[in-house]
Amino acid sequence: MRNLLVAGVVLAFVAGGAMAQSPPAQKGPGNSAINSPDSTNRQVTNPVQGHNSFTEGEARSRIEKKGFTAVSQLVKDDNGVWRGRAMKDGKQVDVSLDFEGNVVMAAGGTTGVPVKGASGR
Repeated sequence: MRNLLVAGVVLAFVAGGAMAQSPPAQKGPGNSAINSPDSTNRQVTNPVQGHNSFTEGEARSRIEKKGFTAVSQLVKDDNGVWRGRAMKDGKQVDVSLDFEGNVVMAAGGTTGVPVKGASGR
């Protein structure tokens, strides 16, 4: 009986050592857990779909805070993304605001470009 107990303790130590040698976890995705207005590692290139609680006025205000002017034609689509037109650097562009507060300007009408300093709610 004593030999069985000793064998069990030895096996427990061996198993514990094997678990300690498992590979470390990855550092995670490229985004911060909490994004701030100056986060530099945001990977948003297109608006994120989801339930959007911004009113039209809040959406317009957030877009304007990112340097856009003459924001117009704002409509919330079926994916919860506010989409419209605005002026940026003297050019009229398509602009979007998702439920996370990401402001995305369309580049060439297909791919979104994150606006520096866009932050979540």
